[in-house]
Amino acid sequence: MSAAMSKSTHLTEGPIGKSLFLFSLPLLFGNVLQSLNGTVNSIWVGSYLGESAFAATSNANNIMFFLLSLVFGIGMASTILIGQSVGAQDIHRAKRVVGTSALFFLALSVMIALLGWLFSNAILTAMHTPTDAMPYAIAYLRIIFIGIPFMYGYNFIMMILRGAGDSKTPFYFLLLSTVLDIVLNPVFIFGLGPAPRMGTAGAALATFIAQFVSLACLVAHLYRKRYFLRLTREDRGLLRFDRQIISSLVRKGIPMGLQMMIVSTSGLAIVNLVNSFGSVATAAYGAAMQLSGYIQMPAMAIGGAVSSIAAQNVGAGKWDRVHKTTLLGIVFNIVMTGVLVGLIYLFNRQTLSLFLKDESALAIGMTVNHITLWSFILFGITFVLTGVIRSTGSVIVPLGITFVILWCVRTPLAYYLGQYYGLHALWWSFPISFMVNLLIISSYYLWGNWREAKMLQPPKTSESTESASG
Repeated sequence: MSAAMSKSTHLTEGPIGKSLFLFSLPLLFGNVLQSLNGTVNSIWVGSYLGESAFAATSNANNIMFFLLSLVFGIGMASTILIGQSVGAQDIHRAKRVVGTSALFFLALSVMIALLGWLFSNAILTAMHTPTDAMPYAIAYLRIIFIGIPFMYGYNFIMMILRGAGDSKTPFYFLLLSTVLDIVLNPVFIFGLGPAPRMGTAGAALATFIAQFVSLACLVAHLYRKRYFLRLTREDRGLLRFDRQIISSLVRKGIPMGLQMMIVSTSGLAIVNLVNSFGSVATAAYGAAMQLSGYIQMPAMAIGGAVSSIAAQNVGAGKWDRVHKTTLLGIVFNIVMTGVLVGLIYLFNRQTLSLFLKDESALAIGMTVNHITLWSFILFGITFVLTGVIRSTGSVIVPLGITFVILWCVRTPLAYYLGQYYGLHALWWSFPISFMVNLLIISSYYLWGNWREAKMLQPPKTSESTESASG
């Protein structure tokens, strides 16, 4: 136990730049794999099944992101709690978090899978999915819902491992999932060999099988290696709804989950707006978002890394390392995101041509990229600052900022520009909202009370106020 524990607490020691770089690389490569997987699926669907099928999967994937956001907050709260516990060398508390969180994820995933499968048609209709894309979208989305428990299960274990300081193991099994998904996609889409031809539903089935196999192998690996946070027969008493842990997960996790839900619902609102311009516009926007997903990868990887590193150092009381982590994270983001932005600008048409064949769709996609890509550097800085802030458990102010930016600035501005100035004008809502967001979150980092936040409160003081929770 002590050897495993000391191996996991390395984020509180040694050169911060090296720790940040080595921890973020697997996260970055994992993000690349996930986006590559989605990109390959989109190429198969868009190039061989047409714009309607591509528009269908784009709509369904936005719903999938929304579903992930439902449990993102609980997962992040678990990650931070485990990070702080490991940093403080309190392994028993970390395992308490694992047991309680596991029950939550299991119950929620089964409920969402059932409800989602039953109401797939109604959800897509509410999104104003183009009529010609509806049959493809329903077939795709229903299988995605069936796979929700496995998707949630893998993401839960991944966040547990990252909180404990391990970003490599999740990457290895994500690689397995990605390879399986890419290999199985053409098999089920086109009905190769004994497999039936399933079209867009085949892409979803390939993802389902890949996630199931990867999750099973990951769990087996952790128990075979006797991972120090695994729950054994002796720990079965921890597999329960611990009142103190539940209180923290709810108080801290729900605001973080709501923050992601605000992001995803705002994204759905933009998709709904773009859908009103027809399938060609939806396909173009979907392709541009595929590319912007790659642009956001360094920021998301570095943001996840700084959050895990900062959480462990908060637990260890090493605040000087927390602030150095922030500065290095910003520098890493500017360099890495800036390089990707430049590459996409140089090869704008060529990259979009991987997804789109229609000239009008290509023209729309190129306009989206010209207007929005540079501003993702600002988004990356914001993501790093937010990652450090939430490592203490400060969640309320970031939630409020996100709501204001997306639902009081970006979404209304997009609808206004789209209605009065046309499709091309609405893209300006992205850089404008990113600039406002960076200004506000930077001010909160410099002068806010996020450093005073606490993840756990003593059981006997549950009625105490949470004025320092941010």
